[in-house]
Amino acid sequence: MKHDVVVMGAGHNGLVAAAYLAKAGKKVLVLERQGWPGGGVVTREINTPGYKHDIHSTAHVMIQANPLLTEDELGLLSKYGLKYSVSDTPHVSIFPGQEALITYKDVDKTCAQIAKFNQRDAEAYRRFAMQSIGMLPMFVSGLYAPPLPFGPFMATLDSSEEGREVISMMGRSSLDVVNGLFEDDRVKLHLLKLTAEHLQLPDDLGTGMAVFLMPGVMHTYGVGVPIGGSGKLAEALVKCIEANGGEVRCNAEIAKIKVSGGKASGVVLSDGEEIDARDAVIGSMHPHMLGRFVDGIAEPVLRRAMMVTPSSFSLFCSWYDLKKRATFHAGDEIGKCPFVEMLTSDRLSDFLDDFAELRRGRLPARPLLTGVDQTHSDPSRAPEGAGTFYSTVMTPYDVGGKGAAYWDEIKEVEADRHLQFYRKFVSNLTDDNIIMRSSASPLDVERSSPNSFVKGDIGGCAPFHYQTGSHRPNADLGQYTVPGIDGLYLAGPFLHPGGGVFGGGRATAIKMFGDMGIDFEKVAGR
Repeated sequence: MKHDVVVMGAGHNGLVAAAYLAKAGKKVLVLERQGWPGGGVVTREINTPGYKHDIHSTAHVMIQANPLLTEDELGLLSKYGLKYSVSDTPHVSIFPGQEALITYKDVDKTCAQIAKFNQRDAEAYRRFAMQSIGMLPMFVSGLYAPPLPFGPFMATLDSSEEGREVISMMGRSSLDVVNGLFEDDRVKLHLLKLTAEHLQLPDDLGTGMAVFLMPGVMHTYGVGVPIGGSGKLAEALVKCIEANGGEVRCNAEIAKIKVSGGKASGVVLSDGEEIDARDAVIGSMHPHMLGRFVDGIAEPVLRRAMMVTPSSFSLFCSWYDLKKRATFHAGDEIGKCPFVEMLTSDRLSDFLDDFAELRRGRLPARPLLTGVDQTHSDPSRAPEGAGTFYSTVMTPYDVGGKGAAYWDEIKEVEADRHLQFYRKFVSNLTDDNIIMRSSASPLDVERSSPNSFVKGDIGGCAPFHYQTGSHRPNADLGQYTVPGIDGLYLAGPFLHPGGGVFGGGRATAIKMFGDMGIDFEKVAGR
C-alpha cells in the first residue's frame, strides 16, 4: 500500500509532524518498533496493575509555549482529550537540613522564598526573572519553527544591546551566569540543579541560555503535567492522526529507508515488508544512525554526523509502587511540585565536585537526585491513597571505562544505594510501603529507543553553543533534511529546539509544508 508520508518512529516529535501532515490531508503512516507509541513520552503500568508510571518525561515545560498548545492548532486540548495540570509550585530544591527553596509561578512569592536565604539574592532574582520574562517572546517566536541560518541570526543579535547580552549568555556556562548574579550557594544550587536536567554540566560552556530562559518559562507558562500521565500527549496525537485518516502501527520495526534516484521513496521493515511513500519519509533517527538506515549519503555528511556530541551524562531511573503516596520531611507542599531536586550537600564546591566525577565517568559518592510522586496532583495514576514515586539520578553512560554493559552487573546495587539517599528526604520510602520497584540504567534507556537515545542521551545531543539553532545537531542536518537525499526529513530531540518535550515536530512540519507548497498557517487554523 502506498502512502504520501511514512514516519519512522512514534516519539512525540514524529507524532506531532505526522499530525500536522494528516490534518493537511496527507495520507500518513507512522511505524513504531515498540508495542506502544510515544517514545520518551509514555505512561505504562510497568510494575503492578493500576500503578501508572511515566517512563521518561513526566513534566512538560517548553511545550507550554508552543502554538501547538497555546493556539490548540491540532485540537489536542479541545477535541482529543489532552488536559494539563499546571502547579503553582513548579520547582523546589531540598537541602540536607530539610530546608526547602521553592520556585512559585508567582514572582513575588518566589522572591520572598529566596529572601529567607539571602535578601540581596532575592532582589537580584527579581531583576533576572523580569529580564527573562521580557525577552521570552523573542525566543518563543523562533523556538517552534525552523531556525534562522546561524550567521544572520547572530548578526541580528549583534545589532542590539539586548541581543549582544544574549550572545554573551549563549557562550557562557550556567555556572558563570549564576556566579555573576547571586551570593548564596543554596540559591545557586537551586538554579543549577534544575538546568542540569537538560543533561548539561554546570560548567559546560554554551549552556548559559538554559539558566537564563528557565525563570521566564516558569513564571509565564509554568510546568504542565498531563492528567493521566505524560503519555496522554502521545495518545492525543495518535487520536488526531487517526481522526484525519492517518495510521499509527506499532510492533513495526524499520530496517532501511529506501532511496531511489536520490529520493527517499519508502521503507523496508525488519520482516521484509516494503512500504512506499509518494512524497516523503520522516526519520526519527539520531545523526549517528544515519548510515545504518540510509544508503547513498555522502561520506563528509556521515563523518560530520558522527561528530555530533552527545550530552555529558545520562540518567538512572527507578519506579516505585507505594501503598501510600510519598511524603517529604520538608513538608506537604513539596508533593505538588513537578520538579523536586534533592541536594545531598548545600555547598557549591561539593556540587561541582560531584559533576566533575560525572565528567570523568565515575559514580559520585553523593548521588545527584530528583524524585516526584505525581499522585499528589493526579490521584488517577494509582489506587486511592497510593503513590508512584519516580526517581532519576544523573549518572555516566560508561562507568569507569568498563563499557556500558557493566550496568547490567551493578544496576540493582546502584538502585539500592540511591534508595538510601532518597530516604533522607522521603519519610515513607520504606520497605513496608514499597510494593515493587523496577529500574533502568543508562544502557536500558538506550535499549528502549536505540535509534534516538544513543548512549542513553534522552536529550538527543548536547545543548552546547555549537549545537544550537540551525547548527543543532550540526550545520548539515539543522534544517530537518539530509543533504543529497530529497524527500528525507528528520524529527527528534537532536534537532532545534532541543531535547525535552518541546513539540519540536511542528518545525519539521513547517519545513515540509514549505517544500510541498502547503499553507501552514491555514492548516493551523489561522
